[in-house]
Amino acid sequence: MTPSTTHLVLIPSFDTGRKLCDTVREARAQWNPVWVVIDGSTDGSGTEVQRLAVGDEGLHVLLLPVNQGKGAAVLHGLQAAQAAGYTHALTMDADGQHPAGLIPEFMRASLARPDAMILGRPVFDASAPLLRVRGRRVSNAWTNLETLGAGVADSLYGFRVYPVAALAAVMARQPWMRRFDFDTEAVVRLAWRGIKPINRDAPVKYLRPEEGGVSHFRYGRDNLLLAWMHTRLMLEFLLRLPVLLLRRLRRQPPFQA
Repeated sequence: MTPSTTHLVLIPSFDTGRKLCDTVREARAQWNPVWVVIDGSTDGSGTEVQRLAVGDEGLHVLLLPVNQGKGAAVLHGLQAAQAAGYTHALTMDADGQHPAGLIPEFMRASLARPDAMILGRPVFDASAPLLRVRGRRVSNAWTNLETLGAGVADSLYGFRVYPVAALAAVMARQPWMRRFDFDTEAVVRLAWRGIKPINRDAPVKYLRPEEGGVSHFRYGRDNLLLAWMHTRLMLEFLLRLPVLLLRRLRRQPPFQA
C-alpha cells in the first residue's frame, strides 16, 4: 500500500488489552501510515504493538510514560504528525468499536474537502447500552446550541478526520480537552474556528468483556467532566454569539453549503 504523505490514522490507547493489536492490524489493512500513541499503558499492550511495528514501516508507535488522557494522547500524536508534515489525522478508538473498513471512505471525503472535519455519525446496534445512547443526546443538543446549528450530527463519536494544524492550534490555546472531554470540545472549537463538519454514517459496536471489550468510561466522573465542559463552552458561546450570528447570516464557514 502506497503511504499517504498527508493523511494518517491516529490511535490513542490506554490499557486496551488484546483488542489493540487487532484494531491496529485492521487499520493497517486499510491505510498507510498508522500511528499509535500508548498513553501510559500498564497491561503490556504497548509492548505487543511495538512488536507489530518491527519491520512495518507503515506502523509507528509513540509512548507516553504515564497516563494523561485521550485528548492528551491525541495532541501528542498531532504535534508529532505536524512536525512530520502531515495535514490530516483520522482518529479512532483502540478497543474495536470503530469500523476500520471505513477508513478509506473517510480519507477520500477529507481529501475532497481538506478544509472540513469529517465526522462519524454512529449507527448503533443491539450492543449499545441504552443509558449511553440516551445520554449522548443531551450532549448533542448542547453541542448543536454551542455551534449555532453548524451541523455536528454527533458530538462524542471519535471516528473522525481532523485538520491537524487547526486542532493542534485550538488545543494549544487552552488547558482542557485532555481527557474524556476531548471529542466534544474539539468539534465545538473547530466549528468556532470556521471548520465545517461533514457527517458520514459509521457503525459502532460495544464489545462485551468476554469479547475483549474494555471501557474506561465512568458514569459519575465523566458526566461531571462533560457538565463542566458544556458550562465553559456555553459561557464562551455567549461571548461569541454576535460573530457566529453574523457568519450564519452571511453563510460563512462553518455555515457554508
